Amino acid sequence: MSAGKIFLVSAIVLVGGFCLTGGCLYSGYARSIALDEAVKSNWAQVENQLQRRFELVPNLVETVKGVAGQEQDIFLGIANARAAYFQAKDQPSIGDRAKAAGAYESALSRLLVLQETYPALRSNESFLKLQDTLEGTENRISVERQRYNESVKALNTFVRGLTGKLYANLAGVQPAEYFDISEAAKATPKVDFGKKPPPTGGGP
Repeated sequence: MSAGKIFLVSAIVLVGGFCLTGGCLYSGYARSIALDEAVKSNWAQVENQLQRRFELVPNLVETVKGVAGQEQDIFLGIANARAAYFQAKDQPSIGDRAKAAGAYESALSRLLVLQETYPALRSNESFLKLQDTLEGTENRISVERQRYNESVKALNTFVRGLTGKLYANLAGVQPAEYFDISEAAKATPKVDFGKKPPPTGGGP
C-alpha cells in the first residue's frame, strides 16, 4: 500500500472517530438539556396547581371564620405558611419551595378538619362548594407532583451514570430535588371529602 493510500485511510479513520465522538457528545448533551427542561416544565405545572390552591384558600378561610372565628391560631398558621411559600418561591432551590408548599398543605389540613369540631360547616353551602373545588385542585396537584417526581428520577438516573455525568457537566445540568411531603404533613389529619354531613334533628 502506498504512503498516499495509508494517509487517506488514516485520515478517514480519524475523521470517522471525531464524528462518532462528536455525535455521542452532542447526543448526550442534548439529552441532558431535554431531561432538565422536562423537570422545569413539570415543576411549572405543579406551581400552576399550587397557585389555584392559593386562590381558593382566602375565600375558604373567610367562610370558616364566619363559623369558627375564634380559631385564630389556625388562621395565623395559614397566613404564615402562605408567606413562607412565596418567600421560598423566589429561591432557586425547588426543594425549599416544595418544603414550603408541604407546610402550607399541613396548615390547610388543620383548617379543613375544623368541620369535625363545628358541625355547622358541614351544612354550609359555601364551605361545601369550596371544599369540592379544593378537592379537585388537590387531585391535580397530586398528579402533577407525581409527573414532576418521575421527571426528576429520569434526570437523576441519567446524571448518576458515568457518561451521563460528563454530558450533564458539559450542559451545566445538575441533579434535581424531589417534591416530597414532609412527615409532619403526612401525620396531619385529612378530611374525607366524600363524607356526608349527618342528619340534623329527628332523634335524641
